[in-house]
Amino acid sequence: MTTPAVPSSHDRALLLRAVALAEECPRSASAFSVGALVADAAGEVIATGYSRETGSHDHAEEIALARLSPTDPRLATATIYSSLEPCSTRSSHPRSCTRLILDTPIPRIVFAWREPEAFVDCEGAEQLRAAGREVIELSEFADLARHPNAHLLGG
Repeated sequence: MTTPAVPSSHDRALLLRAVALAEECPRSASAFSVGALVADAAGEVIATGYSRETGSHDHAEEIALARLSPTDPRLATATIYSSLEPCSTRSSHPRSCTRLILDTPIPRIVFAWREPEAFVDCEGAEQLRAAGREVIELSEFADLARHPNAHLLGG
């Protein structure tokens, strides 16, 4: 049995930065507003992204990862932070954010809010764990991550 990962105060601070990025998203009636960032092993942010920042169907994790070379050696010890659980199913692109993460050596994923079943049944956290990645859910930030999505949740 593996020991559950213990998030650091730095993990919490970086996740809050990702959650804040979600507030920058152009509003959508059919997609969540999400913020994401990638930090190296020293905790320095090396890429950021938010939903629809570069295109109407682009996801936050996708944008952040696209800003890094797939051969960047920092990815082997990096952490990706996302305000929402990385998607496992997508209709707008062939690869989900979970698949995009799995196509990198990034070993850690920290997120705030499990994707609700508003659009799809998400299994991102489970798929990442099954692939041997360390996944940390900091649900104490879920309300903050839901805020820019209130219009999708009936609030």
